[in-house]
Amino acid sequence: MRRLICLWLTLLFLVASLTGCGSDTDAGKAGSGGDATSSAPASSVPSTPDYGGNYVTGSIGEPSNLIPRLASDSASSEITGLLYVSLLKYNKNLELVPWAAKKFEVLDGGRRLTFELHPGIMWTDGVETTAEDVEYTYKMMVDPKTPTAYAESYKLIKEFKVTGRYTFEVVYEQPYARALSTWGGEILPKHILENENLLETKYSRQPVGNGPYMLKEWKGGSHLILQANPNYFKGRPYFDEVVYRIIPDQATMFLELKARNLDIMGVTPQQYLFQTKGPQWEQDFRKYTYQAFAYTYLGWNLNRPLFQDARVRRALAHAVNREDVIKGVLLGQGSVTSGPYKPGTYWVNDKIEPYPYDVAVAKAMLAEAGWTDSDGDGVLDKDGSPFAFTILTNQGNEQRIKIATIVQSNLKDVGISVKIRTVEWAAFLKEFIDTGNFDALVMGWTTIIDPDLYNVWHSSKAVPGGLNFIGYKNPELDVLLEKGRHLVDRAERKKLYDRAQEILHQDQPYCFLYSPKSLNVVSARIQGIEPAPAGISYNFEEWWIPKALQKNTAMQQ
Repeated sequence: MRRLICLWLTLLFLVASLTGCGSDTDAGKAGSGGDATSSAPASSVPSTPDYGGNYVTGSIGEPSNLIPRLASDSASSEITGLLYVSLLKYNKNLELVPWAAKKFEVLDGGRRLTFELHPGIMWTDGVETTAEDVEYTYKMMVDPKTPTAYAESYKLIKEFKVTGRYTFEVVYEQPYARALSTWGGEILPKHILENENLLETKYSRQPVGNGPYMLKEWKGGSHLILQANPNYFKGRPYFDEVVYRIIPDQATMFLELKARNLDIMGVTPQQYLFQTKGPQWEQDFRKYTYQAFAYTYLGWNLNRPLFQDARVRRALAHAVNREDVIKGVLLGQGSVTSGPYKPGTYWVNDKIEPYPYDVAVAKAMLAEAGWTDSDGDGVLDKDGSPFAFTILTNQGNEQRIKIATIVQSNLKDVGISVKIRTVEWAAFLKEFIDTGNFDALVMGWTTIIDPDLYNVWHSSKAVPGGLNFIGYKNPELDVLLEKGRHLVDRAERKKLYDRAQEILHQDQPYCFLYSPKSLNVVSARIQGIEPAPAGISYNFEEWWIPKALQKNTAMQQ
């Protein structure tokens, strides 16, 4: 579930960088949770947008792959969302609307969809995008050799039929609640990729897209530069270039923002509340805040004996002081969560309360599960083995490191020995997450509109490279997730997902921590931002810089 919102709403790339890298496979976010708000004073700007200028942002990690669907990290999906188009996308009110599709219809009670593409959508090599490209994308997604975590929605298609150069229809065996959102994924070029080995192709770093921007330069460890696509079917975007500077350290990134070498940054609460005040900041920047479409969690590797007992996991939930985490890490800029949905939205089961912090209860539950300090060394043990493990997280993410430190202290109070290890982002994914080589980790998901939890929580996804990388399996939950994605009635779906949340709460495969606020600081020279339920980046193509404020990037000086 980690992609579509990174892609469609973008939710400010740094939201994903701070919360995790990924959008919760499509974990829900039904409802807006309120509009984004800005602290910016009104300013006088030209009434007509100007073309030109270079927009510069920072990325805490480097993209792993620029072929959409093959990567699930935010650094990749942030960029591919500008290089390719999809049939549909979400608007500012979180409604699905046509993009590459000229029109579409939902027929036969949701069992059949028809689409018509806009003519004249050109790949950057001059070839036109057609229905055959969509068909190729579909076939690639259902091909078992394709290394993707997002095939499941496509596997539910009974028949895909090209009916014309720009038209096609899709037939489902039964109604599928997420059918339309499936087509919010990027279209891929058949003529470029159909004979390529997707694991080794040069196009993972030299993409041929059809979106508003195209890749100009990628210098590993330094930066990526996208340039405006003059043949983009909706008209070239306003920025000449979008520059992603690879800055693995958040403190360094903030200094670059302060020096006006960056146009945007998702900042820490400390930076937002205390370090971005004063006349100069108010003159040079605008600040935006909204409840992020994301949550942060402490995940347990359920293939490790330490975490296979649900009683132990519930005890750990009692042992972690979430309020201290929110105060110490977010300075109060977030909300405690008890499940995988954004607080305050329709899909949250509001009858579930987070496990309260209680050291005595945690100790008693651990003792019941057989963990006692038999040798008096201050660390619980069982069958001669100490309760000791390592929390893994990615380098450069100060918030996650602080979370791990607080958790380490909390668990010491109940007799558990915890070490902390940080790893560079690409290695974190490839060598640890994808291989299941970890004890526990601090990570996060971004979430999207539909409440479907299948790709993260279904047992079929507990495979190498799958999004259920903690190895969680529950037969009852599997049945609920399978049924839920085929229900169209909203109220009936909610009953199933309410029960799904009860199961997750009881089993505690994650210790759900919090949903943060998105705290963004944007250069005052950037125009066209309109805060909405979708956040601020939903209309990125419409952002622009007045001529008088356009400048070269640090890459070109």
